[in-house]
Amino acid sequence: MAHGASRTLNPSLPQRVVDRALEKDRTRATAEYLAEFRTDVEGFVALEVVESCVGDHREMLPAAGVTYRAFVDPSGGSEDAMTLAIAHKTTSPDERVIVDAVREVRPPFSPSAVVDDFAVLLKSYRVSKVVGDHYGGEFVKEPFRKNGISYELCKQPKSDLFRDMLPLLNSGHITLPRHDRLIAQIVGLERRVSRAGRDSIDHAPGAHDDIANAVTGVVGAITSGVGSAWLNLVWD
Repeated sequence: MAHGASRTLNPSLPQRVVDRALEKDRTRATAEYLAEFRTDVEGFVALEVVESCVGDHREMLPAAGVTYRAFVDPSGGSEDAMTLAIAHKTTSPDERVIVDAVREVRPPFSPSAVVDDFAVLLKSYRVSKVVGDHYGGEFVKEPFRKNGISYELCKQPKSDLFRDMLPLLNSGHITLPRHDRLIAQIVGLERRVSRAGRDSIDHAPGAHDDIANAVTGVVGAITSGVGSAWLNLVWD
C-alpha cells in the first residue's frame, strides 16, 4: 500500500484544500493529507488558540433587541457541577458567537434550588427555553417548567458539539468570557481515536468539563439555526 502525503500521491490536489483543512482541524488534516500517524490520545485545542478568543468581559449584561440562547448541563448535586451558559450571535460585518454568561454550581447542592437561581438569570436575558442533555429526564424538566421555562433535549452528543466548535475557535469567530475554569476545561479536553477511526472528544480521566459542556452546547444551539452563508464564512 502506498504511503505518503496527499499532494505527493496526487499532485493535482490544490494546496489551498490542504491549507484550509489544516486551519479548520490540524489533527485530523495532518493524518488525512500529510500522512502523519495519529496516537490514540491527542490534545483538542491549544491554549493560545483559546486565549485568543477570550474577550474583556466576565459577564455581559442583557441588551435590548438581542436574542439569547441558553444551554444547561444538569447534575444530581452529588458529584458533578451543574452549569449554565447564555450566548448570542452578532450580525454582520463581524458575525460571531458571543458567550455572555456562564454559571457553575459545584456539589453538594439541591438541583431544584439551582434551577430556581438559573431561572432568575435566564429571565433577565428573556430566555424562556433552555437546551440540555438527556440526564435525569423529568427530574430536570419539571423544575424548569415550574419556573415557566421549557427544557429541550439536545440532539447531538457532546463529542460532536466539541468537534463543531473547533472551527469557531480556530477562526476566532467566538468570544468567550474571561473565566479561568472554562478555559482550563476546554484546553484540557482530549481527543481519542477508536480502532474504527472515529474521534471522541471528552475530558481526561478524573477531570471535569461541565462548564465547557454548557458553552459548547449553547454554541451548538446557536449555530444549528443560522443561515448557510454564515456557516460557510466560519467553516470555509
